[in-house]
Amino acid sequence: MRDRVKEIILESIQVKEGLLKSNISQILRISEVIIEALKKGGKLIIFGNGGSASDSQHIAAELVGRFKKDRPALAAIALTTNTSIITALANDFGYEVVFARQIEALAGKNDVAFGISTSGKAKNVALGLKQAKKMGLKTIALTGGDGGELVKLADIALVAPSNITARIQEAHITIGHILCELIEEASLS
Repeated sequence: MRDRVKEIILESIQVKEGLLKSNISQILRISEVIIEALKKGGKLIIFGNGGSASDSQHIAAELVGRFKKDRPALAAIALTTNTSIITALANDFGYEVVFARQIEALAGKNDVAFGISTSGKAKNVALGLKQAKKMGLKTIALTGGDGGELVKLADIALVAPSNITARIQEAHITIGHILCELIEEASLS
């Protein structure tokens, strides 16, 4: 089992080395888009399913609360937290629209829609990004594998360099933490 633990850690390191090699400019572009939106009074609207829902909530919490330093709250919302809305929409319209309908209801012109899907193929995340684009929002996709449909839909797409869901999720939360730190350091107060 010791060897398997080493293999898992090395897989995670390799994915992060891939980010280091190929994705720094995308991470910077994503942070710039979010910082610009926040400076204009907009908010980050972030969403995904399963582990990506957890990542959405984690990132929103770091921005509304704090990441490393005390500062005024930053406007961020995860669309995965209101179970009454999610279940009503899923029941009345279908699960595919749970994010699109919330974006339609809650998004403003200066907001950024940030969809997370390890495969890039989540239909509800794709429809959320489509609704955001229809409303003129900037869109960001965080994916893995080949990026799926989300790569084509987003203004900026970052594909974690792995096909293993767990390694993609580890990369996503690393990216999320980097974004939180860059946004916090931008002194938006």
